[in-house]
Amino acid sequence: MDAHSNVEMEIVEPSFQQSRKQAGRALPWKWIGVVALILLAGAAGAVRLVIDRAEPILRTRVVETLSNRFHSNVELAGFHVSLVNGIQVSGEGLKIFGATDPNPYEPGVQALIGVQEFRFQTALLTLFRSPMHVGIVYLKGLELNIPPKENRREMTNMGSRASKMTIFVDQFICEDAKLVINTSKAGKPPLEFAIGDLKMKDVGPGQPFRFSATLVNPKPVGEIQSNGLFGPWQQGSPRETPVQGEYSFTNADLSTIKGIGGMLSSTGEYSGTLSDIAVHGKTDTPDFRVATSGHPVPLHTEFHAVVDGTSGDTYLRPVHASFLHSSFTANGSVVRLSTRSGHDIELDVAMDDARIEDLLKLGVHTDPPIMSGPIEMKTRLSLVPGAASVADRLMLAGTFRVLSAHFTNEKVQGRLDSLSLRSQGKPNPSKSHVEEEDVPADLQGVFTLKYGLLSFSSLHFIIPGTHVDMTGDYSLDGQRFDFHGKARLDAKISQMTSGWKSILLKPVDPFFSKDGAGTEIPIRVTGTESEPHFGLDFGHKDEPADIGKNKDTESKRE
Repeated sequence: MDAHSNVEMEIVEPSFQQSRKQAGRALPWKWIGVVALILLAGAAGAVRLVIDRAEPILRTRVVETLSNRFHSNVELAGFHVSLVNGIQVSGEGLKIFGATDPNPYEPGVQALIGVQEFRFQTALLTLFRSPMHVGIVYLKGLELNIPPKENRREMTNMGSRASKMTIFVDQFICEDAKLVINTSKAGKPPLEFAIGDLKMKDVGPGQPFRFSATLVNPKPVGEIQSNGLFGPWQQGSPRETPVQGEYSFTNADLSTIKGIGGMLSSTGEYSGTLSDIAVHGKTDTPDFRVATSGHPVPLHTEFHAVVDGTSGDTYLRPVHASFLHSSFTANGSVVRLSTRSGHDIELDVAMDDARIEDLLKLGVHTDPPIMSGPIEMKTRLSLVPGAASVADRLMLAGTFRVLSAHFTNEKVQGRLDSLSLRSQGKPNPSKSHVEEEDVPADLQGVFTLKYGLLSFSSLHFIIPGTHVDMTGDYSLDGQRFDFHGKARLDAKISQMTSGWKSILLKPVDPFFSKDGAGTEIPIRVTGTESEPHFGLDFGHKDEPADIGKNKDTESKRE
């Protein structure tokens, strides 16, 4: 019994001791697990604490930086922080207000600067540094609301005093930005520029920043790509802030301007200050056309312009243009009107190397052009803003001279050839002589163009043996031809015919011979460009004040 008990004790005792040893070895791992769980919980709490503290810290820094920079009231509707990969910050409804409302005619108080959405990312350690450094800030829906000119002094004061910046940003990338220039005139809409994409680098006080922008041009519709340098901002005189860069304007659809058409491309460079930007550039429009003719012609220009960036006014000094076999030079201005929307274009145009057939092809529907020959012209061009076609808004006033012109219409040229021979006292020229005769015509005159109607207050027409002075109208669509005047011929009436008719007409020669001319008679040219009618005009009464006026048309249009 005792022996059995001893054996049993010997068997049980080693097993118990082994279990105690195994439990002793497992105990440290349990404590490590417990500690790990505590540390993990503590880390989670710390992260939560950092997030809870990061949001108010960063929100305060953003608002404080903007308030100090612009010395203005700042509103921030939403602000969010995430620590998934460093510090990720996003927000919405950012507004920076000025001392006054830039557009009091809109409901509510308008912010000078508004941002629909923004976001940026930075390292966690930068949260505890001051100033804080951010590489890129992404903006969407940036709107710059510029006050009327008389209230822009407040923008001069924004940022004019030294302030401690708590956040520095290397680059801004903006999507769907908009520049709005307001006016103090009630009912007049502000001037708006849509900027599709805008990138700004090296933004900081006292130095220029680099920019790259895509602007949406309203008329003609197209995108302008531009990059360059802006600044540093001249706080005492914003108009003197430097700017320089280059641009490209491609695939601009001119048909968005009523009355003209074609696809325009332009490149150039600019430099100067906001109030005095010098622009050098060129344009190419391979298919430029005017609606009144519909004939496409290649148009190329090279220009130098001075632009006032604070008002949008542009002064062209000069523009050199060429199309087909013609060229011209223009100087003038494109000025935004204060009484209504749009720009008033005023140009002085000089043509010293041009062809009349090129001008007619560009502006007149009839094809081929009725006349060919070199032309010299000087004119004042005015194009007022409005929704009407360019042809109805275009006004010209000037002088011209065409040397050695020929008419492409055989009927017209034949009449002139016959008239030239008869007026030289050759009533019965040989057939071969008539066929070989192709007399040149010289024209010069004073003209105006208004509402698509070309009016001549003076038109001097010369062919060998004949001098004609006329006044009248010519519509650009070729459907109106109405001229009246006097023809002075070298030959007497009796000399322009032969046989018994010549003998019978000799007694009346003295009645038509005036001021040294063999014959002076009243004439008219009426009809259309394709079917002109020539004839004597003994019944016409001169009405200088009304010559060339289409009273019904003009009264309706005015």
